[in-house]
Amino acid sequence: MQLINRDANQKLYFQLYEIFKKKIESNEWSVGSMIPTEEELCKMFEVSRATVRTSVLELVRHGYLKRHPGRGTFVIKNVIVDGLSMFTNFSEFLLEEGTQFSTNVLAQTVMMPIDDLDIRLDIPKDKHVIYIKRLRSIDSRPVLLQETYIPYHICPLLLEEDIERQSIFSLFESKYGIKITKAKNYIEITFLNNEEARLVGLNEGSPAVLLNQYFYSGDTLIIYTRSIKRTDGHNFLMEFERKIF
Repeated sequence: MQLINRDANQKLYFQLYEIFKKKIESNEWSVGSMIPTEEELCKMFEVSRATVRTSVLELVRHGYLKRHPGRGTFVIKNVIVDGLSMFTNFSEFLLEEGTQFSTNVLAQTVMMPIDDLDIRLDIPKDKHVIYIKRLRSIDSRPVLLQETYIPYHICPLLLEEDIERQSIFSLFESKYGIKITKAKNYIEITFLNNEEARLVGLNEGSPAVLLNQYFYSGDTLIIYTRSIKRTDGHNFLMEFERKIF
């Protein structure tokens, strides 16, 4: 059994996280199996319950483990992830830090999935969707048009919230306890249709930046956002910070 090095600079819970991850990736802890209890792990590695719990929760957040209250914690995948893992706070505003902007809510309603929305949200075609459309302006000049789609069952009370002055992300996490743990971003150039051009104050057919974002809580897709931004001034901001344990 690999032991914790108490003389190392790495914190104990990160060392334990790496040990547990290797057990999963090597199939020592196989997919579908239940891992030892917190009490058993504390005795095995001579660490506190808080250290074990922090390590396990990180593996849950990264999709290796799943906790079932009253039953235990189970291995759900053993995929080795290549590349750099980043820890970040998610932002829905996408404008440079310090930018002062106003928000105009153009729509806050319920709709049925249209086009390929059911596929994007991974829901049946007959399930309702919360639709939010907002226009963000700087010095009364429209710069960013955002359309947000959320499966209705995720947070129906969102329809009653003031989303002109509050962040949807903040409401999800602080009020409704829905944690956003992962995001996928796809950036491309698009050309504005008639309505988009009218709202952002450009000519139809003008180029703009299109950002499609998918936000997850665990493995569940909870928000899809389509953002269109003018290309003249005010960069998109997507800031990531690597967390050192």
